Amino acid sequence: MAEGFNKMKIWQIGYDLLMEIYEVTSKFPDIEKYALVQQMIKAANSVIANIAESHGRYYYLDKIRVLYISRGEAEEVQSHLSVASGRDYLSKDKSNDLINRYESLIIKINEQIKYLRSKADSK
Repeated sequence: MAEGFNKMKIWQIGYDLLMEIYEVTSKFPDIEKYALVQQMIKAANSVIANIAESHGRYYYLDKIRVLYISRGEAEEVQSHLSVASGRDYLSKDKSNDLINRYESLIIKINEQIKYLRSKADSK
């Protein structure tokens, strides 16, 4: 039997980042509860949800399509982190650390896309 999505390294990295996003946003001001906090958590959760969805897709090109969405959501989280830092809800160091870790995840998602593309092209 194939391993589950939660065994994928990119999902595990995204999950760890999501847990950290929950932690840092819990300290944001109440005024951001239904704005920046909700947007950031939704995008961070969507990163791993789309990785899991990609894992469950049958066709390589469909897997790739969903990973493109995941990659876009990771970029969205990076944008929200920049805004949070600009509003002083998050230190520059913490924001840069998370942005860099999301960038590393994006690179790994790109590697997965490249791998799946090679599988699709060999069919």
